[in-house]
Amino acid sequence: MSDKKVVRAGITAVAHFVPDEVVPNSFFESYLDTTDEWIQSRAGIKERRILRNGATSDLAVPAIKKLLEQRGIAATDIDMILVGTVTPDMLFPSTACVIQEKIGATNAWGFDLSAACSGFLFTLETGRRFIESGAAKKILIVGADKMSSITNYQDRNTCILFGDGAGVVLLEPVDEALGIRDSILRIDGTGGEYLHMKGGGSLNPPSHETIDKQMHYVYQDGKAVFKRAVIGMADVSAEIVERNNLTKNDIAFLVPHQANLRIIEAARERVGLTHDQVMINIDRYGNTTSGTIPICLSEWSAAGKIKKGDYLVLASFGAGFTWGSILLRWAF
Repeated sequence: MSDKKVVRAGITAVAHFVPDEVVPNSFFESYLDTTDEWIQSRAGIKERRILRNGATSDLAVPAIKKLLEQRGIAATDIDMILVGTVTPDMLFPSTACVIQEKIGATNAWGFDLSAACSGFLFTLETGRRFIESGAAKKILIVGADKMSSITNYQDRNTCILFGDGAGVVLLEPVDEALGIRDSILRIDGTGGEYLHMKGGGSLNPPSHETIDKQMHYVYQDGKAVFKRAVIGMADVSAEIVERNNLTKNDIAFLVPHQANLRIIEAARERVGLTHDQVMINIDRYGNTTSGTIPICLSEWSAAGKIKKGDYLVLASFGAGFTWGSILLRWAF
């Protein structure tokens, strides 16, 4: 038998940043056929944050600086920067490159990863593999989106849902009893017709026509996405608990993507958890896409609610369709 030590990737620091500007539901009531009551009952959102000036990197950098200070390390100690986002500063260079220059991480390399609302989970799993292989020791995993930049504020079905924000975690090798234990990640391209942005890529490059047809905004068939998300996110949350021989009593928190309170509730019920076992902040931030899960982790960690060794289940569902879950034990 081999006595080789297992290398696990664990979260050793976490931070987040949201813009100062708060947009309450009353803003949408003032010009759209909607109400605060309807928005709260359908999505669970009371307000969201908007970044008027700046880009996705300007959301990520303040969070990263907080994290580096918290961990007591310099930007030059970072090996890799992996950014989950659907709103990169530019198509190229990558937002990872932009962030690397802004924070002075001169020893790091990295790239962006696009998986919509599952961006943070897909990026976290990618970073995990670099840590486990020994190819990197300190990786910044960034989940950040400036959704206001691709939201049509005349479309009442989507504009009420999204906000801007960023969360970041540091991945490092940790004791084998801690860290990321398992993952279930899936995609289904047949879901693309229900949630997408048609303009801006090589299929429909920017033109007068694409702008006139409002193709550079998020489009969502809410009913179709809701139906699939309820099943997808709930099932993978339960599956990862069951296949690791855990029970609802072993799980400290479910950390779901904050897209819709009813979807979150379905996942909670499927795993059999209490309300106190679920992280929820959608009421204050809306859907920040790749930012939702790490922002939750940052807030709960800062409040001292997560303890070393706690089992957490992270779960998401997004455009693609993309969805999945990650099981981890908190490492600090």
